Amino acid sequence: MTISKIHFTASRADKAEAAMARLVGLYGQADLDNADVIVPLGGDGFMLSTLHKTQNLPAPVYGMHQGTVGFLMNDYAEENLLKRINAAEIAQIHPLHMTTTCLDGSKTTALAINEVSLLRAGPQAAKLQITINGQVRMQELVCDGALVSTPAGSTAYNYSAHGPILPIDANILALTAVAAFRPRRWRGALLPMDANIRIDVLEPDKRPVSAVADSTEVRGVLRVEIRSEPHITHKLLFDPGHGLEERLLREQFV
Repeated sequence: MTISKIHFTASRADKAEAAMARLVGLYGQADLDNADVIVPLGGDGFMLSTLHKTQNLPAPVYGMHQGTVGFLMNDYAEENLLKRINAAEIAQIHPLHMTTTCLDGSKTTALAINEVSLLRAGPQAAKLQITINGQVRMQELVCDGALVSTPAGSTAYNYSAHGPILPIDANILALTAVAAFRPRRWRGALLPMDANIRIDVLEPDKRPVSAVADSTEVRGVLRVEIRSEPHITHKLLFDPGHGLEERLLREQFV
């Protein structure tokens, strides 16, 4: 299919909104539901927000960088945009599904394209118990937190916490500790993509923990269950030679 109908969307940054006005003048503005492609203008945070909002639409997403961090974005250029989009490479990624159970018994579900993270919410280190596929693998992890990352998100918070960068087509998830105290400097583990991960918060009244799935935060969690969500597929477009696989490789040789 030849892509011709574009729906532009922009972050609140002045330069993103100005860029959108120029692009709409050049290429028009298709209705979101009828667009062949969605073009967000901003940074990675705006790209993640756009992916969440449009996950039920068939159109792929071709982002252009008009923000701070642009790992998931293409370079911004106004010329030959339709030609670039039609020549683009496609990357298909699946989000994580998070279910939290809180101290008050309430439950929250959310999706995460990059990672699900648990972080201490008080002055003392968190105490976590990690269960994989129904088997307790770590009785007690004393740390500032832990996160589960997708391959697409492995260069973000995961990498800053010294987690591994994962190839985009790797059928694995990264479980990474944040400032592990006991076991000393435990870095984490690589898990199959279909693993069911449960993290229980020990001493939750004394050592409160919050859970975050991309931009969705839940406080006072008692238990967090995480799994990949294969039934949701995000389709991202990248200029040839600058796809996610190449970007992930390049990050490892900076």
